[in-house]
Amino acid sequence: MNKDVIYIEPEDDITDIISKIESSKSKIVALVPPKKAGVFRSIVNIKLIVKAGANAEKTIVLVTTDPSITKLAAATRLPVTKNLQTAPTIPEAADTKEETVVKEEVIETKNKDGEEEVSTKEIEEEIDEKESDDEDEESEEEESEDKPEKSARKRFAKFNKSEKKEKSKEDKKKSNNPVVNWVLDHKKMAIFCGVGGVALILVLIWAFAIAPAAVIKVGIRTTTSNFSENVTFTKNLEEEKVSEGKFYIEEKKLESKSEVEFDATGTKNIGEKATGELIVYNYFSNMGSISINAGSKFTINGLSYLADSNTTLTWDGENSSCENTNVISGGQPHCLITGKIKVTASEPGTAYNIAASAAGWKAISSSVEAYSDSNMAGGTDKNITVVQQSDIDEALKKMESSSEADNKAKLLATISEDSFVIDSSFKQTTGDAVSTPAVGEEVAEGSKAKLSVTTTDTIYVIDKTKMEEFITEKAKLAENYKIYEMNDPFIENFIKMEEGYIGKLKTSYVSGPEVTENGIVEVVRGKGMGTAQHDLKDAFNGISTITIDPSYPWVTSIPNDPNKITVIIDVESSK
Repeated sequence: MNKDVIYIEPEDDITDIISKIESSKSKIVALVPPKKAGVFRSIVNIKLIVKAGANAEKTIVLVTTDPSITKLAAATRLPVTKNLQTAPTIPEAADTKEETVVKEEVIETKNKDGEEEVSTKEIEEEIDEKESDDEDEESEEEESEDKPEKSARKRFAKFNKSEKKEKSKEDKKKSNNPVVNWVLDHKKMAIFCGVGGVALILVLIWAFAIAPAAVIKVGIRTTTSNFSENVTFTKNLEEEKVSEGKFYIEEKKLESKSEVEFDATGTKNIGEKATGELIVYNYFSNMGSISINAGSKFTINGLSYLADSNTTLTWDGENSSCENTNVISGGQPHCLITGKIKVTASEPGTAYNIAASAAGWKAISSSVEAYSDSNMAGGTDKNITVVQQSDIDEALKKMESSSEADNKAKLLATISEDSFVIDSSFKQTTGDAVSTPAVGEEVAEGSKAKLSVTTTDTIYVIDKTKMEEFITEKAKLAENYKIYEMNDPFIENFIKMEEGYIGKLKTSYVSGPEVTENGIVEVVRGKGMGTAQHDLKDAFNGISTITIDPSYPWVTSIPNDPNKITVIIDVESSK
């Protein structure tokens, strides 16, 4: 037997479904609901579908696995199948207990127009009324099958009757409270008013609980006094006695190095030195001797040669003789004493390679004469670049060393704020210039020499807190007075003595009544503006001016919260 499969769209209502059933030409009609089939979740709609199938003499089958739809189909004995290939069956109805539960629960039904949820009890009343109307309609249809106009009028009347019933239901839901009814009738306005009310409450909380704050400015009368006391200093911490004006002194040191590169212009010959022999001689009476020390100098034509070792020559009857005698006054003969010594040129170079010479040699001692009967040889040339003193002098002129002021600033930057600096103790020491390589030493080819100078800066410091305690003690302030400011204290005539250092501590200080921020807050918190000013003048002697600035115009009292009170103390310097 042929069957007609009708797929229900989500937007189809019960009227559309009944129309599709009636227009079907098959005796079996399979209805396939969509996933969100709100129209199939109403027992009324299911009964209307069953009724429409019976009137059209068609068998209606639901194709679904939704348990809620299946439960409603069981109540109306409507056949259900899981799919189009499975034989339909009538689901078993739930037991009495389950039916009771179902009747008590609320079923949500939302059609295209978004109807409100209604209870099962109301649905059952509607079903009874619907069945009564259906019986009337059935009888009317039998009487007027050939009168379509009359049938249409009855359908229209039925529609009006349905609207009246819906309106009656809404009226039943309304409360006896007119405020609640107004809220239900003006939901958007009620939401707007609610949000506005919450915002207003938040603004009021901010304005009167969070925003209030105050700034209190207090002026204090002060006096300026000069301070001058002789003090001593020691490098031994155990000897410190602050109450007696004896402070432990600590040296701070900073070393800085200035460097500059320069070109070496000196030359030096490091070749081999020429060597040879000299014959030395002289005439002595009484057969005397000749003593020549190592390093004794002999020169010829500006070239110097030095004796290699100590040598003593005496007359031995062979190398010396008295044959050629010179008679001097007194008739005593002088003997000729002679001998050979080895000499080496004082400098390397080929210029010292000279031929034998019988004349021209000069000895460092007037009692010795010399000549050579052989050549001086072996000298060679090998010239290198070396640093000379003039190079260093020129490099010193070009060196950009830090000024004394710059070095002092760098040294002071290393000292903590807890220390008091004795400015007059500053001293700068500049070391000797050091050349690398040194004067006379070789500089490698393609390299430059380097000149460096080390500068040492020193200064002495003492504990700042201890110094201020000493000044406060010696100032002998009145009770409840304090020093608000010390104007640039310094040590005058800082001098080193055998037992340590001495000097004079000088400064000027500003003193006045002791007024603290916490003390002011405790006096004014939670009070009105006028009361706070009056109480402050009574609590602190020496306050000259009081200004209280609230955070906003509507703030008329000082907050009780200390975190919302700002205190500014203005120390007025005396002229």
